[in-house]
Amino acid sequence: MKESTEKFLEKAFRSLQAAERLTKSGDAEFGVGRAYYAMFYAAEALLNEKGLRFRKHAGVHSAFAEQFVKSGLIDKRYHRWLLAGFSKRITADYGIEAELTLEDATLLIGQAREFLAAAKTFLEKKV
Repeated sequence: MKESTEKFLEKAFRSLQAAERLTKSGDAEFGVGRAYYAMFYAAEALLNEKGLRFRKHAGVHSAFAEQFVKSGLIDKRYHRWLLAGFSKRITADYGIEAELTLEDATLLIGQAREFLAAAKTFLEKKV
């Protein structure tokens, strides 16, 4: 596995831990944001291992679907979770009303945990 891929995975795991801490302390909005970034960095790790890097979230989302979901390498639910997480992260970051609940954050954290595990398993099998 490339060193840069390992760094993306480390960022993903740190983001997941931050999401858990924030949510546990009652901060659903920032917990949602960190949970999304855990999935985003895991997607970047997968793409990086193929030599692909992107500057925008949409580029990562599209390439992840093209390289891993459409080809059948990764289950499509992970792409759905990534997109849903992005939408919730936008709401959390730019909304001025508290629209996200602790239940939203807890659900997204569970999805992020599974996403990371799938990415790590995939990458370890490829080494």
